Parts: sequence; structure tokens; C-alpha cells
Amino acid sequence: MKAREVMKKNKKFYLSIGFNVIEGILSGCNFMILYRTMQALWEDSMNVKKLVTLTGILLLVFLVRLVIFTTGYTQGQIGGAGVSKNIRIFLGDKMKNISLSRFSQSQTGEYINVATADVNNYETILTHRAGDIVKNITLVTMVIVFISVIFWNVGLVLLIGSLLLIPTLWLSFRSVKKYGNKKNQILSDNVSNITEYITGIQTFRAYGIGGTKNKTVIKSMYAYSDISYVYEKMVIPIGTGYSILEWLCLPLAIMIGGSGWLTGNLNVVDFLMVSIIPVFSCKLNSTIFVDLTSYKNLMISKFHVTQVIDEKEEEKNERPFSPASHDIEFDHVSFAYQENEPVLKEVSFKAENQKLTALIGDSGSGKSTILNLLSKYYEPIAGDIKIGGVSTKGIHAEKVLEHISMVDQEVFLFNDTIKNNIRYARPSAADTEIIEACRLANCDGFISKMEKGYDTPVGENGNQLSGGERQRISIARAILKDSPVLLLDEATASLDIENELAVKEAIRNLLKAKKTVIMIAHTLSIVQKANQILVLSNGKIVEQGNHEELLCKKGKYSLMWSAEEKIAI
Repeated sequence: MKAREVMKKNKKFYLSIGFNVIEGILSGCNFMILYRTMQALWEDSMNVKKLVTLTGILLLVFLVRLVIFTTGYTQGQIGGAGVSKNIRIFLGDKMKNISLSRFSQSQTGEYINVATADVNNYETILTHRAGDIVKNITLVTMVIVFISVIFWNVGLVLLIGSLLLIPTLWLSFRSVKKYGNKKNQILSDNVSNITEYITGIQTFRAYGIGGTKNKTVIKSMYAYSDISYVYEKMVIPIGTGYSILEWLCLPLAIMIGGSGWLTGNLNVVDFLMVSIIPVFSCKLNSTIFVDLTSYKNLMISKFHVTQVIDEKEEEKNERPFSPASHDIEFDHVSFAYQENEPVLKEVSFKAENQKLTALIGDSGSGKSTILNLLSKYYEPIAGDIKIGGVSTKGIHAEKVLEHISMVDQEVFLFNDTIKNNIRYARPSAADTEIIEACRLANCDGFISKMEKGYDTPVGENGNQLSGGERQRISIARAILKDSPVLLLDEATASLDIENELAVKEAIRNLLKAKKTVIMIAHTLSIVQKANQILVLSNGKIVEQGNHEELLCKKGKYSLMWSAEEKIAI
């Protein structure tokens, strides 16, 4: 589905609007039936036949309204839900094509809000607000026309009272635009802060800054509370002012109607109608004001959804990507997450096909960035990256990632079973292949001891498993995918001795296959047998060679090796 079509309303929605117009007209017919009944009573012409006829007409109108309302409401719900379903599906597909750098520049809360609250708000417009507004405007029009037929002077008063909605709504919409957007932005910040708080709750508790002691979350909550108050403070007086002017039409209508009755231009029934119905008209106009103000506020959500829909996507190229070999080359590659803050500076190296290349260096030296660029999570600002001599520039990320398996330091697991989490690497894999991958990843042992085995749920983000168990599940994924390029990002970091040994054994099994491997390691003993070691510092490669060659250089690697040996002692 194209971007411009995703917000398009369907036939069911327009059918619902039509039914709401009809229901508004039929609702106005009730006043006519009431008018005829009061006339018959006043003229003393009421009899059983006329009473049955008027009651029957009223019942018929009610039954037709019931059918119209039920059909219109159902069509509106189905139509609105259909549109929001298309939007959600489109956004899900859209977000996977938005550059990852966009997510680092923009708060996660904005995207969470758009995909959840904003889509829900737009659905509310389609399923409730639009229909109610159309029905009430139709009904108030019927009332004004009906009263104008009885006594045009009072009809004119009601028309003026209704037309006062136009300048009132103009003022209201200005406030909604100004403070509604601020409220939405603060809400996005609030969602981001709460998401961060929940994710890091263990750390916050450990440092005694949980609950009300977390100033960031509390501040954002106060900010949302304050902007909500300001929003209501600016909008409510506008509505109150309109209500005062609108309800002044009621005594004015009674005075004009009474004058007409005193001069003989109105009979008693007409006078009663032009005195009573304006009460209903005033309430109806107040409802229209509230609904239209709410509609305008909800339309802010539509604007935010449209912004995400129109966001620039990663360049898509249908060119096939099938390199004959899988050596990896960085040719004068530079990159920065933030402008004027380079992370990599003119980095050049070549990782030989089916050989192990290790990356070591201080924190922030650019090791993980190299893997991120190779995986096309980001695009370099200068230089070129090649796999098998084929440039990845202009190639869609998914085509490049088909050739890459990854084991990250931070393992993400879905709230699903162990088996399904591993199967994500290759959906067509048989159960026997998954079990074999787990055996090689050194995780078949702990899985088999579980009551449900491979069908054990891992919990949200794998919280039912230890860090080492999650890491071995990640390695099993990489083994199952069996891609020619393997990226390892400090896979043994932050693990206890027992788990580190198990993970190292799993990695050794993983490295037995002929693959081009780029590994980041925090302990040099792991990379001692690497074919090539790259030493990074401040975004540059400062040393390059194998273990023995680098020791002979007596440079940064040699110092790091000596320091590690001292710690080991």
C-alpha cells in the first residue's frame, strides 16, 4: 500500500457518515410529532385513533432510528478499525525501513506514541467523533429550520447562537494547536523516560534512585501534569464564554416568543415550542463545541502519524548482492553519530575471506561502530565498505544481512519459547537442526533440564534466563543461520567464570566452520590466535598484525597484553 493511500477512508466510513446524517434528520422528526401531539391536545381534537397514529409514527421513527444507528455505528467501527489496521501494518513495515540513525536522533517515545496512542486517537475520530459531529450538526439544523417555520424571529436567534460557534471554535482551535502540540511532545518525553525507568529499574533501585527519588521521571510527570492544566485552562474559558452567550439566547427566545403570543401572532402551542426547544438547541451546540475541540486535538495525532509515514526511508535497491567470496574491506571509512563528532576517521583495513580478524581498543574507540556499519545499521559519511570486492553502497540492508550472522553483547530475545527464539534465524529450520545448533552452542544441556525443554517461554527479553544462557541462545541462532560472515561483539563480557567458559566453548564450535569472522574482545587471550588483530584508538587503527607481530612492535597492544598478564597473576 502506498503512503498516500494508507490514511484514505474507506466506503464503510462514508456509509456510516451517511447513516448519521439520516439519524440526525429522524431525530428532528420527533419534535414535529411532539408538536402535532400538543396541537391536538390544545385544540381538544385528540382521540384514540389520532393517539394511536401519533404513537405509531413515533414508534416507527424510533425503530428506523434504531436500525440506522446500529448499522451506521457498526459500519463506522468496521470502517475506522479497517483504516487503523492499515495504518498499523504500514507503520510496522515503515519503521523497519527508517534509518537506524533516525531512532538515535529522535526519542523512542515519539515512535511508541505514534504507533499506539496516535493511531488510537485517529481511530477514535473515524469511529466516534466524525459521526457524532455530523449527526449533531444535522440535528441542530433541523431544529433551527423547524423553529423558523413556527416563528422565524426565534429561529433567527437560534441561528445566530449557532453561528457564534465559528469564532469560538477559531479561538479554541488556536489554543489546541499551540498547547495540544506541546502536550503531545511532553507526553512523548514522558513515555521515553518511563520506558527508560522500567528498563533500568534494577539499576535505579541499586543506587537508591527508584520511585519518587528518580528526578528525571518525576520532572517529566510534573511537566505533563502542568501542560495538561495549562491546556484545559486555555480551552475551558473559551467554551464557558460561548455557553454564556449561547444560553442568553434562551431568555431572548422566550421574550420574543412571549411578545408574539401577546400580540396574537403565536398560539399557546407555538409559544411553548419556541420556548422549550431552544433549551435543547443550547445543549446541542455545547456538545458540538466539545466534540469539535476534541476532534481538533485528535487531529494532532493524525499529523504525527503522517509525519512518520512521510519520513525518509533507507535507499532501496533491487540490485542482487551475491559476492563470490566474503573478504571484508573498509576503504577510508569515516562516520559520526553526531555532526562534528567523528567516531571513525579514515579507517582502512581488509579482513581476509574465512579468516578471523579481531578488533581491540579502548571503550569508544569505534570497535562496535565498525560492526554497525558493516551490518548497514548506519551509512558511512565517507569511504566505502566492500564484501567480496562488491560495494555495499546502495544495497538494501536486508540483502547484506542475508550474508551476516551476529552475536551481540546485549542479546535480545522475544517473549516466546526457546525453540522459536532460535528459529527466527532460519524460519524453515527443522527441530533437529535447532537441537544440533544448541548442542554446538553449549546450551542443549540447560535447556534439556527445563520442565518444558525447548518449549520453555523465555519471558520478556529473556528475563527467565541468565546472561550466559541468553548469550548461548544467541550463538545457537548464529550457528543455525550459518552465514558466511560472522560478527562477534564482546560476547563474553559481563559473564561469570562458569558462563564465560561455556560461551567460549560455544564460540570455538562456532569458529570451526569456514567463515569470515570479525570479533570484538575485551580480553586479549581470546584473540591471541586471530589471523589479524586491529588496535583502535580515537577512531583510528593505530596498530595492525597478528599477536606475535604486535608484541614485537612494543606499542599499545604490547602494553595491553602486559597489563592483562599482570591482572591474571
